[in-house]
Amino acid sequence: MSKKEETNQETNEDAELIKKVESLSIQDETKTDEKETKIEEKETKTEEKETEKETKKEEPSLAGGLTSLTLEGLCEGIKNNNFKKIVIMVGAGASVSAGIPDFRSPKTGLYHNLDRFNLPYPEAVFDISYFKENPKPFFELAKELYPGNFSPTPTHYFFKLLDNKGLLHRVYTQNIDTLERLAGLSADKIVEAHGSFAESTCLKCGAKYESESLKERIMHSVLPKCSKCGGLVKPDIVFFGESLPKRFWELSSPDFKEADLLLVIGTSLQVQPFAGLISAVKKTIPRVLINNKLVGTSKEVDIFSLLMGQNTSSGFLFHKKENIRDIPIIGDCDERIKEIVQVLGWKDEFDLLVENGKKKFGKKDEEKKD
Repeated sequence: MSKKEETNQETNEDAELIKKVESLSIQDETKTDEKETKIEEKETKTEEKETEKETKKEEPSLAGGLTSLTLEGLCEGIKNNNFKKIVIMVGAGASVSAGIPDFRSPKTGLYHNLDRFNLPYPEAVFDISYFKENPKPFFELAKELYPGNFSPTPTHYFFKLLDNKGLLHRVYTQNIDTLERLAGLSADKIVEAHGSFAESTCLKCGAKYESESLKERIMHSVLPKCSKCGGLVKPDIVFFGESLPKRFWELSSPDFKEADLLLVIGTSLQVQPFAGLISAVKKTIPRVLINNKLVGTSKEVDIFSLLMGQNTSSGFLFHKKENIRDIPIIGDCDERIKEIVQVLGWKDEFDLLVENGKKKFGKKDEEKKD
């Protein structure tokens, strides 16, 4: 072999060696890159897990063991026995389907249909000062609102169903129609915050009367007078300018502290101090509004907590980021109650209560016609 050939062979061998070295370097770099990629992926997963943990910390769990702030979430909580001391606040909207007008609805509300009485302002019909001067408008209106003229609604029978199941703690009603009683609730389960027609009192001597004994006179447009002193007898309905019943003040604070669920049904939440009761439950207690529109979102409802020496929560927090307990169920009270009953699986029991009520009060209606 010539020197030239030897040189060429050495050159080729060197070239192959260089290629092998370069190949090994590339492989090493690839492996290094793969290792770095795996490390980066691991770090990314760790960061994602930490982010998830932080997000969970930032998003507190819902109150009362609720799974969602919906009708379904409410029903699931009831099914899971999360709520055993339910307090209900109810207003005129619950009695509308019985034929009793609410107070503030445009055109149909009671305050919009009092022109025949020539009142200085609509609320005067329930103003104690005006009543003492001119009681006739109230007693004319009383003929239309008097108990016995109306039957309980499906909403009222829902209260009774909750009571039958041992879940109802108390009903606080603004209504004076006594339909909660007619639906079968005992007097102990009811706080008539604005009084009722059940009893009447002489404004002069304080003598008490069963309102049924005065009904005939009222229905014949005769002012009820006291048999003892001749003073004017007024049903124990709370007028503007009068104090709420003693029972309201005695029970409201402990009841709302003990409540594990608050249902607010058919009320505009415009009359204090009743409206402020929604602020009296603990911050950890779910609150549900069943109404034809959203109400109670104003901080004005806090007046009750101030009157009770508290300064705790505020109005409803619907659609706000910090809301962990307030559920809006908007629509007709009876229809939404029927949906709740359906989801709970209580339909048969509920229907039986309603049907028995119809039979009972249907007979009374027939007797009236005869």
